[in-house]
Amino acid sequence: MLDMEELRAYLNGLPVAEQDGFAKRCGTTVGYLRKLLATGDRVREKTCVAIERESGGAVSRMALRPDWREIWPELSAANPVQEVASA
Repeated sequence: MLDMEELRAYLNGLPVAEQDGFAKRCGTTVGYLRKLLATGDRVREKTCVAIERESGGAVSRMALRPDWREIWPELSAANPVQEVASA
């Protein structure tokens, strides 16, 4: 199961009225995001990027995908602390 605490905290911190707009800007629904939180299913790459962008970086794509180095290797150089912590 993936660590979804950043996403859970961010989504729960939004007023209910704003959650739907956030999900739509991410190209998904609140129901889908809640399903991800409940099941720990893998978040699609495109959705990870959108969540990171729309949350203003509060939810990182690296937190959503433990295999982020394989998908976005360019982020390793930009995030050496994350690289050490994940190793």
